[in-house]
Amino acid sequence: MDLSASTRDAVVEIVSRTRAATRAPSLIAAVVCDGAVVHVSGDGTTPVPDAGLQYRIGSITKSLTAALVLGLRDAGRLDLDDPVDAHLPGTRLRGVRLRHLLSHASGLQREPDGLWWERHPGGSLDELLAGCGEAKLAFGRYQRFHYSNLAYGLLGGIVARLTAGSWWDAVSSRLLVPLGMTRTTYQATEPFARGYVLHPWDDSMREEPREDAGAMAPAGQLWSTIDDLARFVAALTGHHPSVLAPATVDEMAHPAVIADLESWSNGYGYGLQLWRRGERVFIGHTGSMPGYLAVIVVHRPTSTGVVAFANTYTLAGTGIARVGIEILEAVLSAEPVRTPPSRPRTAPAPPHARPLLGRWFWMGREYEALWSGDDQLVIVAPSEEWCFVPEGVDRWRGVTGEQAGEILAVLRDPTGAVTGLDIATFVLRREPMAD
Repeated sequence: MDLSASTRDAVVEIVSRTRAATRAPSLIAAVVCDGAVVHVSGDGTTPVPDAGLQYRIGSITKSLTAALVLGLRDAGRLDLDDPVDAHLPGTRLRGVRLRHLLSHASGLQREPDGLWWERHPGGSLDELLAGCGEAKLAFGRYQRFHYSNLAYGLLGGIVARLTAGSWWDAVSSRLLVPLGMTRTTYQATEPFARGYVLHPWDDSMREEPREDAGAMAPAGQLWSTIDDLARFVAALTGHHPSVLAPATVDEMAHPAVIADLESWSNGYGYGLQLWRRGERVFIGHTGSMPGYLAVIVVHRPTSTGVVAFANTYTLAGTGIARVGIEILEAVLSAEPVRTPPSRPRTAPAPPHARPLLGRWFWMGREYEALWSGDDQLVIVAPSEEWCFVPEGVDRWRGVTGEQAGEILAVLRDPTGAVTGLDIATFVLRREPMAD
């Protein structure tokens, strides 16, 4: 889809206003709709930003690391309930499971031992593990939300050991190459924006070092471009299911922990931040490394997202997440709601499904059973659709909505005629007032 001229102007205004107010050397943002970049707005001269220019993406790297871990789980190489020690012997983190690392719910301290890892050469995995034990649990054995870069260093080490290679080899071969993210690299690759810290009282800038984070790379090492991260946004909205299955994104985006217990406006899933603004929930991640800020923010129901970069460590008076969300809200508020494509009807229902179709009732409420072209039984409920996939004779498994995971059993009389659809003990009948 194309954005209207007024919506494009609104995005341009946000980007130019933010860059001027914060004195960022450069700021760039893109709007992604239905898997494609539909608008790019940049401002600044150091350098002049464009969609092919690399910026360091910081902790957006964590989202890729989490996708790797879930992919290994899907392949049977690990379980999210595995203790950390099962994959990294000697870590001595009693009670901490892999799912706790993914969601920042382990209680681990934020950083590893030693110098600030973001600004100094990183060490090896063995060095990282040598300083990891129960002393690093900031809240004892009380597992609560506490953002931990160290947790993602450990997850990257697990990926490396399970794949018998490096974390970078795994993220490159399993995600970046299949998604066509050819300008996402481990080290900066020209052309790239230099990163700066700005003096608060004058216009001087200090260029920041670009170190190899070593064992902490899975927490924030990568460099990317607007065009490349737009491909990852597309994957988060279901456009690359062979690389990142929608069910996996569902799991990543499911709130595992609430970060602010007073307002419930921010949370964390598995490698994804969650932001609630009014009636909308956005997913994505922010990133920062010395001299750089980045954000991806996605509204999955409309398949719309924003990617934004700045080559400064701070945006005075605001934040990169706020900028990304402001742009996305401006787009969603200005553009008409896109009607999803009609359900395909590419093939007739198979014989075993035909007796299930048509009108059904439960407690006087009407439902309609349809056959989807992707071999699913779809029951249209008053407020949503429930999709079921076959799991055996007269047995279907729910995959969407409130019936996800539940069993639909086909009920028959002694002659074999279908008499009802039993969904988790709620039985749909052909007559409105049937028992």
